[in-house]
Amino acid sequence: MSVHISTRKALPRRAVLKQAGIALGLPMLDAMSPAFGASEPASPKRFVGVSLRLGLHNPYLVPKDKGNGYTPSPYLKSVQDIRDKFTVISGTSHPGVKGGHTAEASIFSACPMGRGSNSKNTISLDQHMAKYMGDETRFPSLVLSTSSHRSPSYSESGAMIPAIDDPKKLFTALFANDSPDAKKRQRDIASGGKSIMDIVRSETKALERQVGPGDRDKLDEWFTSVRELELRLEANEAWIDKPKPKAGKEPKSPDRNNAPDVMRAFLDTVFLSLQTDSTRFVTLHCPDTSVRALEGVDESYHSLSHHGQSGEKLDQLAIVEQATIDRWGDFLRKLQGANLIDDTMVILTSNLGNASSHDNRNMPVLFGGGGYKHGQHLGFSNTNNYPLPNLYLSMLQNLGMEAEKFATSTGTMKGLV
Repeated sequence: MSVHISTRKALPRRAVLKQAGIALGLPMLDAMSPAFGASEPASPKRFVGVSLRLGLHNPYLVPKDKGNGYTPSPYLKSVQDIRDKFTVISGTSHPGVKGGHTAEASIFSACPMGRGSNSKNTISLDQHMAKYMGDETRFPSLVLSTSSHRSPSYSESGAMIPAIDDPKKLFTALFANDSPDAKKRQRDIASGGKSIMDIVRSETKALERQVGPGDRDKLDEWFTSVRELELRLEANEAWIDKPKPKAGKEPKSPDRNNAPDVMRAFLDTVFLSLQTDSTRFVTLHCPDTSVRALEGVDESYHSLSHHGQSGEKLDQLAIVEQATIDRWGDFLRKLQGANLIDDTMVILTSNLGNASSHDNRNMPVLFGGGGYKHGQHLGFSNTNNYPLPNLYLSMLQNLGMEAEKFATSTGTMKGLV
């Protein structure tokens, strides 16, 4: 499970002692209170990013007309009851990102890289959010995937964060209280980890006296990551004895040969995690898992995505992708029913705009919630794509972060109201 603890927090009561490397919360002073009484606390903002490795067939997804009066595309007819809760975005991509399937590593980092590139990945959007705003929940972030070998999330050092690949394990981690023996093991790990940090710190300081300026900068960067790990261990230890919330009945187990149903099982549990405020930042990556159980489908998902305009393959692919859209729509409906949708930004996208040709341009994007005025098709140029990182920057600012740039963004997204 991915856990990324913030080293600072954007609240007026937080005072940071930078030289000491610690943060102290000030007591609430009279001067901090509103002049005419306390106001209701703001609802927490949340983010859920769902990424698809094999894209969505744009001719079936993207409406032919733009603006608020767009005519629903075939895929969008099933979600018109929540039309005012999401925006269709077309003509966008990540500048400098290429390489077909390998671009999935950049889906939430937007780091320019491609097949055979020596470029190191950068921090993903969810982890950037969790770093600065994730320290109020038991799990600062959840990193999930329908495949154990793939993850959409990357740390600040560009390392892939392992994902939970089983909805049942996710539910257990979120809501099953640990046994006394398990809690003891967690304390041992935390205290042992901190003693290791002490050793690492002393050895690093000794090395700094023996290397040149360039290496000292590298060591300083590495030492910062070590310090973040130490803070993470301390935060984990603080949660050990706090009871986990009760979430009622575990969601129905999925059919592993039905990729959209696996997605549904994850999103059902993600909904519970948001409803109980167990976390606020989530990514779910959906690679090319089995679709054998879907009626009318007799080829592999990957084979169907490489349809080559075959009508038979496109018909089967449409069954898979329509079910995927429907599960995403169900998730938005649940958020709406629980009055969480206006405080939760939800994106469905893919690194591939055309899986059949491995094209990373014209990425499919459905963006819902977050308090935006939706109900539109925001269409940019299909030949000169608009930077999708601009949407990522808009999301950061929607959270209240004072961000001016994310990856290759050139500003906040135009037309998003």
